[in-house]
Amino acid sequence: MQEEYAKELLRSGIIEAKAGSKEAAHRYFDRAIYMSGSHEVLAEAWFWMGEITADPVEKRKALENCLSHDMRHSRARRALAIVDGKLKADEVVNPDKLPAAPDGQRKADADRFMCPKCGGRMAFAPDGQTLVCDYCTRGQVLGVPSQEAEEKDFIVAMATARGHGKPLQEQVFHCNGCGAEFILPPKQISASCAYCASPHVVSLDKAKELLAPDGIIPHAFNQKRAIKLLVDWVEGNGFAPEKQVELPRGLYLPLWTFDVGGAIDYTYEMVVSDDQMFGRRGERQVIRMTDQYPLMVNDLPLPASKKPSAVFLKLIGSFDLSAIKPYDARFLADWPAEIYDVPMADASLDARSQVYKKYKNDLPHLINNPGIVHTSSANLAIDSFKLNLLPVWMTELPFDGREHLVLINGQNGVVSSDILDKAQKEEEDGGLAGFLADLLDD
Repeated sequence: MQEEYAKELLRSGIIEAKAGSKEAAHRYFDRAIYMSGSHEVLAEAWFWMGEITADPVEKRKALENCLSHDMRHSRARRALAIVDGKLKADEVVNPDKLPAAPDGQRKADADRFMCPKCGGRMAFAPDGQTLVCDYCTRGQVLGVPSQEAEEKDFIVAMATARGHGKPLQEQVFHCNGCGAEFILPPKQISASCAYCASPHVVSLDKAKELLAPDGIIPHAFNQKRAIKLLVDWVEGNGFAPEKQVELPRGLYLPLWTFDVGGAIDYTYEMVVSDDQMFGRRGERQVIRMTDQYPLMVNDLPLPASKKPSAVFLKLIGSFDLSAIKPYDARFLADWPAEIYDVPMADASLDARSQVYKKYKNDLPHLINNPGIVHTSSANLAIDSFKLNLLPVWMTELPFDGREHLVLINGQNGVVSSDILDKAQKEEEDGGLAGFLADLLDD
């Protein structure tokens, strides 16, 4: 009865707040906080307390109290990000009414990397830490900090157009070296000027519609090493290319990683007797109980590019994601990098769905209870995310009547393709044989 009264006070306060009667709303919210024992009601009442005050100190206090009762209160997290200056109020958009992406060409800021000694072109050397001049061979250590790449707040990003957008228009660059302007394809964020060959990298931090990368694994070896790895893989699997194979080309591919947390709600059945329920003997009956299974999944990887996704998906597991460094545009000097074409909002739905599906299937074993009759993902949420760039070497292998995409892990040399390699063939071919062998051994 008291809890229903607290909810009614909260409803009345929200009505007064929306009508502009802040003093009356404050009294309702204050009384609701005093009367309620529900975390849901308390969180909502404190959030609205923050909405009706203009004092930054009081607003912060109200929002922090809200989050102490509900850590995933999206509106409170967004409002606190505005108070902290992490999010600008004019950047907040309605996800149901997103602004249309600009058509055609647009100006884009880019960083240019030239040698400070002789003015020659500098390119990132695949040693993980150096820019090297093509002419005087002067080396410049990047000095990238050793800490991990910082994750972005999911709620804050979803509140802006960046969380929902993908590149649709071409970008026009003005080369600071020779003055030429050139067009960069919409799915690429780095290139060299066609005239003076100076490397340029898009400054995505200044773009309003795209998210800048957070982390990167630098290329660890050069093209010569990539060619050796490719030859060894082709010969080891007995492939006979039907025509000349193009040399592998180095680039960076985008990868989303998500932290998913919360709990899976579930309902299960228990068989009890009347004496357990009422202290007397009687017939056995089935009752339903509800509970939660808390979980936290860290850095769930999902491809951010559609084009090589099938082969790239196979290769992702071979990367050591703990080696991701904070993003620095200098790593892209003279190395092409593909921008994401899977928006963060779309990828987050896939990440949440994958986590729910996995734990839903595993739940009976995790809680040692096969009697689960219903599960819900209502309390499962994305906490944070990163946009990363992974190093690969790419080529196509003409085999069996078509071109097969081949990717080489630029961190450790693992090769992946849509062709079944020797190990995969042996695994597939040996499935039934292995089963029969086990029977014969028995």
